[in-house]
Amino acid sequence: MILLSIVSSSCMQLITDKENTKLRKAELVEIVKLDPTIKLDIRYATNNNFLRRKIYKTSKVFLQKPVAKSLLKVNNKIKNDGYGLLIYDGYRPWSVTKIFWEEIAPEKRKFVADPKKGSMHNRGCAVDLTLYDLNTGTPIDMPCDYDTFSEEAYPNYSGGTDLQRKNRDYLIKVMKEEGFTVHPNEWWHYDYKDCKEYPILDIPIEKVLNEN
Repeated sequence: MILLSIVSSSCMQLITDKENTKLRKAELVEIVKLDPTIKLDIRYATNNNFLRRKIYKTSKVFLQKPVAKSLLKVNNKIKNDGYGLLIYDGYRPWSVTKIFWEEIAPEKRKFVADPKKGSMHNRGCAVDLTLYDLNTGTPIDMPCDYDTFSEEAYPNYSGGTDLQRKNRDYLIKVMKEEGFTVHPNEWWHYDYKDCKEYPILDIPIEKVLNEN
């Protein structure tokens, strides 16, 4: 039985599936094994992120099974318009959320989750992504880059070019049609409709990899 981690007011408390009778059992799956046309750009496994250092030990993306299945529907749908999904992040251990909170500037904390509450990423139910062009393999132009912690990241940002806003709004629309909700501060962040039915996890990604 996998140990799950939740946040109490003062510390981490380990509990088991059996004790979490009201929550669904975690079932993390590797997304690219379900659809290899989904591309990855796992910034936290590189130095190309806001902390400027590697946070993850592996460039893999895991999501709860129902979340992954809905994402496959999105990817299949957008192929008709010449697009594919490019994922930046999926399941994120709680301990990483804590690192983000502690190391980001306090005035930017609205762009990261409070570890006292946990992140939907910690539940394996949130995904950070964008679109890429199926013909060229290059990311589609958006109002800003991933993890741009400014108003350009807002899904209702009115600046940028018409094409950038059109691309962003298209992504929001197709994700919404399959049960995802865009984060109010980040056009790239999407929470699945049943997120809170899953426990907060603190399993290192490389250990999830070993279990699959």
